[in-house]
Amino acid sequence: MSNLAVLSLRNRALIALITIVAAVFGGLALTSLKQELIPSIEFPQLTIVATYPGASPDVVNNDVSTPIETAIQGVPGLESTTATSTTNASVISASFTYGTNLATAEQKLMQAINRIKGQLPEGIDPQVLALSIDDFPVIQLAVTGFDDQEAIQAQLEASVIPELEDVKGVNAAAIVGGVTQRITITPDPERLAATGFSSAAIRDALDQNGVLFPGGQITEGSNSLTVQTGAKIESLDAIRQLPLVPSSAAQFEAGLVTIADVAAVEQTLAPVTSISRVDGKPAVTIAITKLPAANTVDVSKGVLAVLPELETAVPGVSFTVVFDQAPFIQQSIDALAQEGLLGLLFAVIVILIFLMSVRSTLVTAISIPTSVLITFIGIQAFGYTLNILTLGALTIAIGRVVDDSIVVIENIKRHYVGDADKLRAILLSVREVAAAITASTITTVAVFLPLAFVSDVTGELFRPFALTVTIAMVASLFVALTIVPVLAYWFLKPGTPVVDAEGRAIDPQDPAAPPTRLQKAYLPMLRWTLKHSGVTLVLAVLVLGGTLALAPLMKTNFLGDSGQNTFTMTQSLGPAASLESEDAAATQVEELLLQIDGIETVQVSIGSSGSALRDAFSGGGGGVTYSVTTAAGADQLALRDEVTAQVAKLGDVGEISIGGAGGGFGSSDIEIDISAPDRATLEEATQAVVDTMSDRSGIGQVTSNLSNALPYIGVVVDRDAAARLGLSEVAVGALVSSSMQPQRVGTVEIDSRSLTIYLAASQSPATLDELRQLTIPSALGPIPLEQVATVAETVGPTSVTTERGVRTSTVTVTPSTDDLSAASTAVRTALDTVELPAGAKAAVGGVVSQQNEAFAQLGLALLAAILIVYIVMVATFKSLRQPLLLLISVPFAATGAILLQIVSGVPLGVASLIGVLMLIGIVVTNAIVLVDLVNQYREHGLKAHDAVEAGAARRLRPILMTALATIFALLPMALGITGHGGFISQPLAIVVIGGLVSSTVLTLIVLPTLYNLVEGARERRVDRRRAKAAAAGEGDEGMDAAADAPDGDGSAPGDAAPRSRRDLRAQTEG
Repeated sequence: MSNLAVLSLRNRALIALITIVAAVFGGLALTSLKQELIPSIEFPQLTIVATYPGASPDVVNNDVSTPIETAIQGVPGLESTTATSTTNASVISASFTYGTNLATAEQKLMQAINRIKGQLPEGIDPQVLALSIDDFPVIQLAVTGFDDQEAIQAQLEASVIPELEDVKGVNAAAIVGGVTQRITITPDPERLAATGFSSAAIRDALDQNGVLFPGGQITEGSNSLTVQTGAKIESLDAIRQLPLVPSSAAQFEAGLVTIADVAAVEQTLAPVTSISRVDGKPAVTIAITKLPAANTVDVSKGVLAVLPELETAVPGVSFTVVFDQAPFIQQSIDALAQEGLLGLLFAVIVILIFLMSVRSTLVTAISIPTSVLITFIGIQAFGYTLNILTLGALTIAIGRVVDDSIVVIENIKRHYVGDADKLRAILLSVREVAAAITASTITTVAVFLPLAFVSDVTGELFRPFALTVTIAMVASLFVALTIVPVLAYWFLKPGTPVVDAEGRAIDPQDPAAPPTRLQKAYLPMLRWTLKHSGVTLVLAVLVLGGTLALAPLMKTNFLGDSGQNTFTMTQSLGPAASLESEDAAATQVEELLLQIDGIETVQVSIGSSGSALRDAFSGGGGGVTYSVTTAAGADQLALRDEVTAQVAKLGDVGEISIGGAGGGFGSSDIEIDISAPDRATLEEATQAVVDTMSDRSGIGQVTSNLSNALPYIGVVVDRDAAARLGLSEVAVGALVSSSMQPQRVGTVEIDSRSLTIYLAASQSPATLDELRQLTIPSALGPIPLEQVATVAETVGPTSVTTERGVRTSTVTVTPSTDDLSAASTAVRTALDTVELPAGAKAAVGGVVSQQNEAFAQLGLALLAAILIVYIVMVATFKSLRQPLLLLISVPFAATGAILLQIVSGVPLGVASLIGVLMLIGIVVTNAIVLVDLVNQYREHGLKAHDAVEAGAARRLRPILMTALATIFALLPMALGITGHGGFISQPLAIVVIGGLVSSTVLTLIVLPTLYNLVEGARERRVDRRRAKAAAAGEGDEGMDAAADAPDGDGSAPGDAAPRSRRDLRAQTEG
């Protein structure tokens, strides 16, 4: 690799040009990179959503969920399916193996569903949705200050929505939970009876009119004209004038009868199912999603830029931003950039203190921005974005990219003194360290290779991180071997020559060179440890053992809280709560929230979550959802705790739970999945688990998706009685359904708006008694419903969940602290004591299973990383034994990491494990640089003890410089100075800093001792062989043979017998 330095010094102008070009392109890449919070992840999951209006969970499960779930089991790549049936809706989640082509899987699912569509109830149209982070709104606007919601919605749809969708990068802007219009046809039973028609005739009239038919072509003269039969229905009057087709002689004689003669046709508002408010005022919510390729920050800026125009276009109303990802993303990116710049400044100060030369410091410091700018080019080339992971990787790399340059410049400064030839001194310096810094960079990069094979969310999230660090490290090596030597040649001045005790100039690398002030402080310590090797190693092992014993005190989590300044609250008043009761309860909570300091806006959606996507998965909404925006400078966790405490004081407001916002990675809920063969067993098992989990330490809320029974009115048909009256169970069910709710009978386009036509019952029962007295036709004339059916209030589950057809329930446990390990231990201990009924099973899932899977995969990645590092070092040192000595530094790095993790109280999560992975590469780097020089001294004839002493003393400065530069570069991030975007970078920085401190001490104290013990023993063995050979009179040949005999690890000790420093000095003087 030193040939790169030779090449660059011969083409200095070219290297300067390449540096400038790289900087320019890096700057361009930086300005054009897409900004987002976390990488856009496509989950290998497809969701099938079907709505079945008016159906109970059991009916939805039997008629919709089970047939679809059974039909899709043969789709290739399918890992698991879960079906949740709620009132009116079926949601089936199909999870695939990572790497599955979701577009193909989506087609296969649709084919499987189409094959069984005939078995599904009429009107059921299942939709297959692919979920991505881009499907969640990036910004939500609330429109307030109006009196007429219908009028304002029409205005918004006409002018505001098109304007918003024209903003660059916007995928869709949709009004959530607004009022909709429809056409309702209400038959008059008396008129129908008088004319002899039924409501079926109205349905037939709608089906058989307003249809366009192609009729071929007619060519007349030079024109060819198409024939079209039929005319579209485009007005209410056209519907009213549709004739009913007679089917009997009496009807033919009575003359023409239209729909208007037997029914009222009106354009009405759909029943209100949701209410939206902002800060207590009525509001309409607009949710805006972005295109996958769009920049979140740019989309947000674009939307905010057009808001003043929109307010002008719709006078009298005000637009409020209730949710916006962009400020948090911008804040996180700015914070990481600030921490990076602070880290850069700290690193430069450290280098300046050690080198005491402004020129040398600037030459070294240039490597940081150059490496970072080259990395930006790489990030863009690989199609990654600027997010808190790639930026966190860059910030962490800042401390590391300077290491190679420090080693190079430090060695150049040592050799380029007095009247030494500049070019030769620089080339010699680079040649001495080229192999070591190349090996150390390769080890740092190699530890990230296994991350490419980590699957699941962890792999998806951290692959960009690994690639960013890799590009930065390779760029730093390139800079250290090309740009730094050229800059050193141009700007460095020769240092003061080192002189020995007699005033003669001496090579600073010479073992006989006088020690520097730093070395004078270090050498007595080193000599003591070399003399008392056993004591040193015992102390080291005790420290390691003691730290590992403290490891259980560490908190753990999966991915920490992101600190975002928005959070959501959900409020549930039971499964059968009316919209009015939910509205009354929400008003109390709203008033309370608006009084809490730090809360800026409160947006409430009643009967709907405010997100069309979320509603699809909750079966059309229900309950109350609050989107709370807090002051950016507030302590988000403390504020959420205060909200929880204040809300708990309210009475009669139902069950309220608080969660984070956006992305969905901050969830710390532990889920217990329970399965059973039937509903009764499932309910018994679920209740047993809930009772056992309640009131345990470390456990906060315990809820179950079976916890609420759903009251409903059951109509049980007496089949025998119905048959005697010429009716069947299906016929009675259809009559009850058509009288209770309007039947959808088609759509029509009026004034460019698509309206649904509903056929309503003339009079719907409003009470239980009225339903019992509902008149239904039979073979013996009209009869009340209770004559053929039992009508009574009963209860059923709010939802039915199945996995591959087996009934399941989920108990959700919310930890009371941020220590997931303590909560999961409490849950597992409690679960072991639960006595489950026969046939029931319970297993821990949710974030705990995610954490276990991530930790297991990252554990394997750690082992693979250590193996790769070992292979690289074997290739570097041509020895199997020496790399093992270096690898001993890895567990010692863990001591500092664990201790700092415990002291700081930051939980050990996925981010921390990535830090450990990075630490392996960094820790081994210093050891490589030290051992490489010790080996060079031994090749020149020094004994192991003397070589270790000389090598450790000469490498003291670069090792301390690189370690301190990295530590100080990461310090702003570890302290979380800016207070933003630290949920990935802070745990990472803490692990690396803690590990670096302990491993640097180990490299400078324990490693030399260990090396001396192992390699010194080998030398002593060779000496004994020599003595035996001499005693046996075998002469020089025998001695040489013994000296050059390989030592079982592929390495030979050197040329001739190792000599002491005194022998070398005498030889030099001679």
